[in-house]
Amino acid sequence: MTPGSNDPRPARSRARLLEAATALLRSGGPSAVTVDAVTRAANVARATLYRHFPSGNDLLAAAFRQLIPAAPTPPQEGTLRDRLIALVSAQAELIAEAPVTVTAMSWLALGADMEHLPLSASPEVLSLRERVAEQYAAPFEAIFTSPEAREELGDVDRAQAAALLLGPIVLGKLSTLPEFDYATCVRSAVDGFLATHRRTVSESSNESAGA
Repeated sequence: MTPGSNDPRPARSRARLLEAATALLRSGGPSAVTVDAVTRAANVARATLYRHFPSGNDLLAAAFRQLIPAAPTPPQEGTLRDRLIALVSAQAELIAEAPVTVTAMSWLALGADMEHLPLSASPEVLSLRERVAEQYAAPFEAIFTSPEAREELGDVDRAQAAALLLGPIVLGKLSTLPEFDYATCVRSAVDGFLATHRRTVSESSNESAGA
């Protein structure tokens, strides 16, 4: 077949490889996603795998990306506090029920400092990084760019906000405590964030005067 042909076989073999990799990732974690295990489960030759994924790390990154759920949509109505609580609560549910996202973040953080993992040069890994960032950044962006948020908070450091609002939730997940109260943690995180980031009356007045 020529490169411009409509041969469906490459797409089918890639799909089988991804299906096998994601199944192994779900059942055994990142260490279970080896080239031998995936090719055996997918009944695909190693040479075929390497045509789709240059390395085992690329395959694992693609599997992680497949399993990360869609980012929650923040509510458009309600006070800023209510909207943030609703969004962080939705994120908490995803973190609690879909630990693969936290695992992916941990894997990316680990690999970035390991010389034998060529993560920075891998399109699959870069795509995974973007997917993880999108999972958390996009919903907050929708809230922090709203007129109410700009009025109450001014210009918000998005990375810092995500860390302060979601950090306690991720820590609760990683702690594996069976009685961890996500709802209480969410409200405390949001209230603490708003208490430390709301602009004072003088700051709002100065900005208005400067305008």
